[in-house]
Amino acid sequence: MTKEQRHQAKNANEQQPTNIKDLKPHMRLRGRVTNIGLSGAFVDIGMSQEGWVHISQLSKDPVNRVTEVIEPGDEVTVWVRKVDIKKGRINLTMVEPPERTLRDLKPGMIIEGKVTRLAPFGAFVDIGVGRDGLVHISELAPGYVEDPSEIVSVGEDVEVKVLNVDHRRRQIELGMKEMPLEIDEEEPLPSIMELALKAAFDRQGNEEDNRGKKAKGSKKSLPRSEQNDIITRTLRSHGG
Repeated sequence: MTKEQRHQAKNANEQQPTNIKDLKPHMRLRGRVTNIGLSGAFVDIGMSQEGWVHISQLSKDPVNRVTEVIEPGDEVTVWVRKVDIKKGRINLTMVEPPERTLRDLKPGMIIEGKVTRLAPFGAFVDIGVGRDGLVHISELAPGYVEDPSEIVSVGEDVEVKVLNVDHRRRQIELGMKEMPLEIDEEEPLPSIMELALKAAFDRQGNEEDNRGKKAKGSKKSLPRSEQNDIITRTLRSHGG
């Protein structure tokens, strides 16, 4: 999804519904804090039922007191977590949900992530689904790896392949050893002409060695006329 598409989807989600039946998980809403308690806060989202934000959903970081984050009367942005239409309950969160969910992951997908933690058995990578995936030490690189720190470091951006997803256990297996190698653009590969010229000069040098005209340990430059002749013959043989 492009940035513009995400923006349009976000704007669509911000259209305030008026009925609890219209609420969907991850829907973005604007609301006003009406009351707070020890374990959370009630938020008016423009319908007869107020939404509830548990203290654990006020911030990504641990919160000791609700008043550390919000006060009654505050305007807040919330997202729908769960809706119970029969009981008229609306659970909200102030922590923006990830764009990608665990259900979106499929084996073979290539995803960018960030290394969050290293362990003796592998590296944990945040791939934006709210739960880190594990790259086992055997999947970090081809061949034997003694320590994950030989390959990656905490905070490093990496590309990983989804190997397996266990939805019941909420476990994600990732791999790195089969990722395609990047070519350094600063060191371009030699052109066909450069390779052909090198081969031509190498052949000329070998011919001189065979005739005994090249002294041991020394290099002798070819006359310019002979160099031009070699270049002409080489380019002709390679379609130049």
